[in-house]
Amino acid sequence: MRSFRTSPSRRAVLGAGLAVAGTAALSACTGSGSGSGSGHSGHGSSAGPASAGFVAPDGPEVAAAEAARGSGPVRTVRLTATATTLDLGAGRTVKSWAYGDELPGKEVRVTAGDTLALTLANNLPQATSLHWHGLALRNDMDGVPGLTQQDIKPSGEFAYRFAVPHPGTYWFHPHSGPQLDRGLYAPLIVEDPKEPLAYDKEWVVVLDDWVDGVDGSTPDAVLAELRRGMGDMDHGSTGGGGHEGHGAVAGEADAQAAAQAEARASEGTTSPSPGASGPSRMMMGANSDLLGGDAGDVAYPYYLVNGRTAEAPSEFRAKPGDRVRLRIINAGGDTAFRVALGGHRLTVTHTDGFPVRHAETDALLIGMGERYDVLVTAGDGVFPLVAAAEGKKAAALAVLRTGAGAAPAATVRPKELTSGRVMTADRLKAAESVALPARTPDRTIKIRLTGGMAKYDWAFDGKPYTADQRHAVKAGERVRLVFRNETTMWHPLHLHGHTFALANVAGGSRKDTAVILPNGALTVDFDADNPGLWMLHCHNVYHAEAGMMTVLGYRR
Repeated sequence: MRSFRTSPSRRAVLGAGLAVAGTAALSACTGSGSGSGSGHSGHGSSAGPASAGFVAPDGPEVAAAEAARGSGPVRTVRLTATATTLDLGAGRTVKSWAYGDELPGKEVRVTAGDTLALTLANNLPQATSLHWHGLALRNDMDGVPGLTQQDIKPSGEFAYRFAVPHPGTYWFHPHSGPQLDRGLYAPLIVEDPKEPLAYDKEWVVVLDDWVDGVDGSTPDAVLAELRRGMGDMDHGSTGGGGHEGHGAVAGEADAQAAAQAEARASEGTTSPSPGASGPSRMMMGANSDLLGGDAGDVAYPYYLVNGRTAEAPSEFRAKPGDRVRLRIINAGGDTAFRVALGGHRLTVTHTDGFPVRHAETDALLIGMGERYDVLVTAGDGVFPLVAAAEGKKAAALAVLRTGAGAAPAATVRPKELTSGRVMTADRLKAAESVALPARTPDRTIKIRLTGGMAKYDWAFDGKPYTADQRHAVKAGERVRLVFRNETTMWHPLHLHGHTFALANVAGGSRKDTAVILPNGALTVDFDADNPGLWMLHCHNVYHAEAGMMTVLGYRR
């Protein structure tokens, strides 16, 4: 087994540069700066003087906010990111990267109020990181290289330690290049010490789209192909974001950057990177009315539930009449899933960890990064849990078994999926206990989503991410974010460190990730109560890599 370097202290890891809030170029999503090794050309200018006046990730304001959360019992975990061979079932094995040798990684479970102390050891050939998706945690533990911490170098490790304030369904993954689209993800379940729901069993369901290690593919090579653009092909071009529209051809600089990225992507990976003769993974013809048209960029060879293909599904066992809580997590890189359990209605109880007024439905639409908790009363028999890759004419499968019988076929599509009611987050309302109190916003930040497939120039406000970007907020403010999507594709938008309320209706559901439809608008409100520098980005990993991300920074 490879030995590890001694873990440096948090102060040494962050260093003097981060003490002035983000002087290194952000390597998460763009893969630039901080020696991430992700192999992409970045936009990595130093934040420099632009960081003056902002709260540092390890500043006294962050320490004070953490102290106010309290310090409960310590849950100690050690995790290793490593290259390994994964079994997807039905004789399909792939070489990839994972936490240990499991897919998904082993669940981490704590109780709200606990302190989580997790050390990540990096046995990968590239630098990595670990982001705690959805948690309102201290800023210097958020896991964004070049913004809140330095990269965890190969053979190095990092000790994450923070209070966990809110119960709910969360997960963790890297924020380094497109590593999320390998096997590096796992559930984080935060139990409620005063759990109000009554149920007999709990089923954690992790959805994924899979490309790594299949016929030589890697996420880095997929990104390189996408970054070359689609030339004169009409697919998701910008709808007024200041770029060339349909038929634009990627510029020479973009093509050169993509070629360099693809060449570097093959270095240090555990499966070969496809060259000119490798399989194309660019998606064509994916269409979904629910998503407003174009459903995605990447044609994945497999779709998984809990690491298994539909031909070899995982099974969950219960008794007839059991009340089962499903915690459903979309860990995919480019795929929304429509989810239904054959023969059952779903009662939605939570979204993104926060309770909602209970609502019944036949199916759910879940974008990348979103989570839903639902309750079902298990019938007697064998039932398919189908996660259809929305618009991509494929599906993943798992099985609920409460009695004897053959497992359903991989091609099964229950009526709840195809003809039932589909729930989306904008139709849910927050439970009274977590509804954001009515208040006039102190600050409104307007952001345009721009770019398209022709040049693969996804961005906010026509500007790909640079490390000096800051949208200023102040502690104590009610902040309104107004997004206008000027592209012809949908995007799941994720805000780190906070939970916002959907402002389309009074008492909108509380979320950290929300879908915006093409040529549509999204308005969300949140209270600025967690100081630091926080990423805001599209959770399509390839859109984020292309530059669709920015930073909300707290003023001192």
